[in-house]
Order: sequence, then structure tokens, then C-alpha cells
Amino acid sequence: MASNTLTDDRRELLTTTLDAAGEDCWIVDPTVETISAVVDVASDADGLPQLRLLATDDALKTTFADFLVASRTADLIAADKLAVRTLGAPTANSLVLTEQAVTAIVATEGSVAGLRTDDTAFVSTTREAIAARWDEADPFRLRTPAISQIRTTLGAEIGSAAREDFDTVLGSLETARSDDTLDEVMIALLVAARNEVLLYDISKWGEDVGIASKATFSRTKSRLEDAGVITTEKVPIDVGRPRLRLQLGDQQLRDAAADDLAAAAADRLG
Repeated sequence: MASNTLTDDRRELLTTTLDAAGEDCWIVDPTVETISAVVDVASDADGLPQLRLLATDDALKTTFADFLVASRTADLIAADKLAVRTLGAPTANSLVLTEQAVTAIVATEGSVAGLRTDDTAFVSTTREAIAARWDEADPFRLRTPAISQIRTTLGAEIGSAAREDFDTVLGSLETARSDDTLDEVMIALLVAARNEVLLYDISKWGEDVGIASKATFSRTKSRLEDAGVITTEKVPIDVGRPRLRLQLGDQQLRDAAADDLAAAAADRLG
């Protein structure tokens, strides 16, 4: 029996477990919290084997409703660092399977334990069973675009200042993930308003990159406008209806640093 691990954090447990992995590493039936931790660890680490995430549909949908997690996952999938499939039925335990060991993840309030065995026969039998379930599982379709694509196209099509603000706002949200008041469309519109970008331009970019439709951007703009977060100014064009330039709603928002902008907007949205 191999040594067990007791930590305060899933990321620490996964880092310790995966650092010793060789090839073909599965994470089986993880919770929402564990999936998020897997994405964090895989995004920050170099040299890990490709991770195979086999999770229930409900857990995947709940996790990837978080834009930050979903967009980073899309990057990992594109880089062939992570594969995600849907588990048909839950297993008895959440597991991490490497070539050398099977680790069951057990979480209680305030701590996480990795109960680990490297018994050769047990590891082999468990891996064979999970490999069979993996082969039968359907790939999970992630609709969120990769964060690297979002950042690159935002800089190219809207401007480097908008991209820098977008990164700063996302960074402020990563330190407070429990606040889900703002979604990705709101964030894009806030950044556009801070840089006085046309609604047409930011919504076309958002639709092209795969964040949301122009109609969703328009509805979200109306909600932010009703809350006083943003305002608009009509800009005449040669042909057709005037377009709308987005601006922040008041002087307090205009004076806010980029890393305080999300919190200030969330306060107004209640």
C-alpha cells in the first residue's frame, strides 16, 4: 500500500499525484470542484501526460458554466493536454488513475485526502475497467472558445488597450470566483465601454469568436444600461441607422481602475 496524502486543497493533491504520473492518466467521476482544480493544475504545469477527464454530464455542464474554467479548458483541449468525455453512470469514488497507482479523492470540510494504492493487480484491473468505459464514452462538446483565441482576436479587432483591460478584469474575477454576477458578455461590454468601442464592433467580434450572438450582446447591453453601468452615444454613419458608442455610466465607474471595474459594476447590478 502506497502512502496517502492529506492536504487543504485539491490543487495541491492533484499536483502531487500527477507529478508522478507517466502516461494515460484518467480523472474519473470528479466533482465540480475537482474538475476546476484539474484545469488549474493542467494550465499551470508543464510536462504532465495528457489527462483524460471522465465525468458526469451534470458535473461537466455545471463546471463549464464558469467562463473562466471553460475557456481555459478549451485551450487545454486544443493543445492536446486534456480530453473530456461524458461518464454514463457515476462510480463508487472519484479517482485519479496513473500507470503506477489508483488514488481515491475524499473531501471533507477544510481538507482533502488522497487514499492511494500501488498494488499492481488492483491498479491493472482498475485501469482496464476505466479504459473500457472511456472507449464507450461520448466526447463532451465544449462550446466556449479558447481563452487564447479570445485574447488574440480581441487585440487584433478591438485594440490592445481593450485586450489589456479584458485580461485585468478577468484576473480580478479569478481571485473571486464565487461572484458570478458578471458573465463573459457583460465583461466584454464593460471593457468595450471603458474603451468607448461601438456596440456593433464588440458584438460582431463576440459573435465571430463564439462568445455569444449579436442579439445576446444587445440584450445584455440593455440590462447594463438600465442598471446605469453603461450608457450609449449615437454615432452617425454614411448609410443606415446611427451606431451606438458604449461608455461607462457615471464618473465613478470611469475613474475606477480596471481591476476594480467588475466589482463596481456588480454592485450596481445587485
